[in-house]
Amino acid sequence: MAHYDKKHLMVGSSMGLVFLVLLALMFSPLYGDGMNALEYSDHLFNTIAKGSTEYIPGLEAEVQEYDGEQLELTLKAPTDEKNPDELAMRIAAVLGKVADVSVENATLTVSGAVSPVLNTVLEDSMDMFENRGDAVSGRYGMDERLVLFTWWQALGEMSQELKHQGGKEKTQLAAFMDSIQKRAVEVGYNFYGIEPEHASDRAGVLTFALVFYIFYTVWWGMTIFYLFEGLGLVMSAGDKKEV
Repeated sequence: MAHYDKKHLMVGSSMGLVFLVLLALMFSPLYGDGMNALEYSDHLFNTIAKGSTEYIPGLEAEVQEYDGEQLELTLKAPTDEKNPDELAMRIAAVLGKVADVSVENATLTVSGAVSPVLNTVLEDSMDMFENRGDAVSGRYGMDERLVLFTWWQALGEMSQELKHQGGKEKTQLAAFMDSIQKRAVEVGYNFYGIEPEHASDRAGVLTFALVFYIFYTVWWGMTIFYLFEGLGLVMSAGDKKEV
């Protein structure tokens, strides 16, 4: 029969109450601009991540290696695309700024120099990364996020076609487009609207968050321990039986 320990049960219950009060405070909109603790910490780590992300300048330097190279591609909207004609027109709208593009039956014929295309993608990505969305939307007459998403789709289609054409140079260009897609377009899109910060500038908040996380986890562990002790749920060694 379990033996209740009122002292440990009271301590465990009190610690559990404190844990729940802190949990309620963490889920209350008391931090930053009406955010709860989880939203605030997520925002904080996003700003720090952005502050340590500087891929685009390096990619801009690599584009110079493709000066003088030409693109001759036929791109067909994926068959699983919900509206292939609309996708083809959007890709033509962005690519048409720096290359010759014709569209027929959701199929695009693209002809032009490689460098201007890639430099334009990087320029739009950098503008989005630097929160200059108005500049991007003004260039194309469409929502800035949609512009970058369209570039993401266009790069994917161009890379696939280059790989299909084959050859070392085209395969290398396809790999570079994949890199731009991930390290420039996706970065610009995901970090748009976030102000960058450096970890060194928020060292105090980061240290508090880490210490509080450890303390809060240990606190909950001790709460469970005291509650189990109070309820008489303790582990004990069984009697050893000899054969």
